[in-house]
Amino acid sequence: MMTDGKFDRIVSRAEELRAELSAGLTGEAYTRASRELSELEPVVARIEELRAAEAAADSAEALLADPEMRELAEEELQDLRTRLPALQHEIRVSLLPRDEADERSAILEIRPAAGGDEAGLFAAELFEAYQKYAISKGWRFEVAELSENELGGIKEGIAEITGKNVFARFKYESGVHRVQRVPTTETQGRIHTSTVTVAVLPQAEEVDVQINDADLRIDIYRASGAGGQHVNKTDSAVRITHIPTGTVVAMQEERSQHKNRAKAMKILRSRIYEKQRASLHATRAADRKSQVGTGDRSERIRTYNFPQGRVSDHRINLTLYKIDRVMQGEFDEFVDALTAEDQAARLAAET
Repeated sequence: MMTDGKFDRIVSRAEELRAELSAGLTGEAYTRASRELSELEPVVARIEELRAAEAAADSAEALLADPEMRELAEEELQDLRTRLPALQHEIRVSLLPRDEADERSAILEIRPAAGGDEAGLFAAELFEAYQKYAISKGWRFEVAELSENELGGIKEGIAEITGKNVFARFKYESGVHRVQRVPTTETQGRIHTSTVTVAVLPQAEEVDVQINDADLRIDIYRASGAGGQHVNKTDSAVRITHIPTGTVVAMQEERSQHKNRAKAMKILRSRIYEKQRASLHATRAADRKSQVGTGDRSERIRTYNFPQGRVSDHRINLTLYKIDRVMQGEFDEFVDALTAEDQAARLAAET
């Protein structure tokens, strides 16, 4: 339980930062102070709201002895007894250690796993559902690589999703997504089970991951498959291998070798950055009793059952009977529940 002393320190720190900024900080010191203050101000506002509610509760308690005011005081106390724990919870959540990657843009990667052509078809549908979700949030969804098969499914889909807090909303999607339905090619009407893997990476900047040119092997080759007249006529496709980590990225979506190389480097950097984050996360989480999900793409996280019209998230035992709306990009109910579960687990770990 947080004490008034801790609240006082938070409020005092915010006041110190305001004074420093008013005194004329510049450069990196100004940036750091501004960032810290922007993180503290919502907490300070909640603390002030909590203290005002506590003062109101004390006043209402005092009025209980007055017969004329008793009924009004009891009504106010009833409201405050609900509001006070909610405010305390909000403050505790706001003080949890922040994942600095949450505010970042993200790289989305989708690939079919088990299930052949049906897995490829569902991978394409899920890729499109995520695109609709991103657009509904006002984020930019740019396809970086899309390798299609003959039936309209995909072998691989990679997209860059740009905006504020993209990773915070998409990070719980990493893992294995299972689909159960009757494929269009099934003549006996039997339900098939297929799987798709999803990986969501926070977008890394050059300052996050230092990559030496000497550690890269870059292969240039001709693009293959659907892609227009330039296919097999120019060496525009690029494959970059980061030798120390064995990370490989191939890119052929663009006609320009230069653009393919730039996109490949962006994805390469994000993959290496995520490997570093995952290693650090595993170390920090070693003593935690429960986690919403590790982000491991081998972990089965969700099932889409079309005959029953349901989508079930196995990490939080949440089932929604609105598969059509989910496939139109309505993921918020899952994301909100997963975020709340993750916060609850981290709060429990602090006690």
